[in-house]
Amino acid sequence: MKKITLIVTLLVVNLAISGCLSPKIDETSAEEPSDYEWEDDGELVILTYDVYGLTDEMLSQFETDYGYEITLLKLDDAGSILDHLLQHKGLQVADLAIGLDNTYLQTALDNNVLWEHFAQFENISESVLEPYDGPFAAPFDHGYICLNYDTEIVDGENYTVPESLWDLTEEEWNGKVAIPSPETSSPGRAFMTATTDYFSNDEDNQTEWTDWWSAMSSNDVIITTGWSEAYETRYTGGYGEWTEGYVGDAHVVLSYCHSPGVESWYNGNWTKSAPLDIPGSSFHQVEYAAAIEGGNLDAASAFIEYLLSPEVNSKMPVENSMYSVLEGSELPEENGYKFHSIVPQDPAMVSSNAISDNMETWLEQWNSAMVAG
Repeated sequence: MKKITLIVTLLVVNLAISGCLSPKIDETSAEEPSDYEWEDDGELVILTYDVYGLTDEMLSQFETDYGYEITLLKLDDAGSILDHLLQHKGLQVADLAIGLDNTYLQTALDNNVLWEHFAQFENISESVLEPYDGPFAAPFDHGYICLNYDTEIVDGENYTVPESLWDLTEEEWNGKVAIPSPETSSPGRAFMTATTDYFSNDEDNQTEWTDWWSAMSSNDVIITTGWSEAYETRYTGGYGEWTEGYVGDAHVVLSYCHSPGVESWYNGNWTKSAPLDIPGSSFHQVEYAAAIEGGNLDAASAFIEYLLSPEVNSKMPVENSMYSVLEGSELPEENGYKFHSIVPQDPAMVSSNAISDNMETWLEQWNSAMVAG
């Protein structure tokens, strides 16, 4: 069919109700997808943020193969997706959510805003299924969040390569570290989560994770609203120096352990950025596609199956700058992508239930720590 893709940026909470809405039974009494009631109206409304992997070509191919017309409702980030789902519970405006990660998913599950899908797929990596392996969401990409540093400046002479998180509280790092806020950024939220585990397992049992954040605040850590501002605007080691609005005052930034590989891939096998593999400070982020309660379950399930097909998911490293979730998948060797990327040896270990149970408290404690600093 002819491709018609509408991209809408959602700026308000009250939206018109999608044509997918139909009478349904109470989802608490449903035991499997066949117990739900929905209308297959030939449309698929996807709630997402700027997921690069959702290319025009990919969406067009799905429309051609499956006969659905796609509409994209784009929000700012993963947190905005969760907020939208909670605010619109019982008032269906979309069919499929793409972009919730494992720091947000459990809250969505606890609030019953998702439906069990019936997509069929296989060959998903076991490590990707560790945070969540159930019927309400399917992983579609993943990566490890960690600090990156500019090797041309942090070279052991001008700046010392940090060996612990406490090193970043030293005077030489004053105003030189950029971290997205855990209140508005999924990488920031994941890194804050990692610090709760890092400082519960460090050698100094006299300090708490909030002590480190207070010390970082006192050391003028740069807290940004999101990843783009931290990496593109503030970081000296990435491609941001060629973009409008570049500031370049941070030599360490929170990003992904494979971000230097992405830099190299797009820069002819050259990068001056490197991942900082401090044991216990990284976080394994998994992103999910999930059918939204009350939506078109046929269309949502079909797209999940399509998204996890080898021909589509194998392209995640190039199309979405993230790892594929398929068993045995690797980053490309070309242009130094894999060479300049790492899988951290000792990532933080925090369960999805622990994240859901504690996140509100952690964010309150983080705010207090930053003010105290």
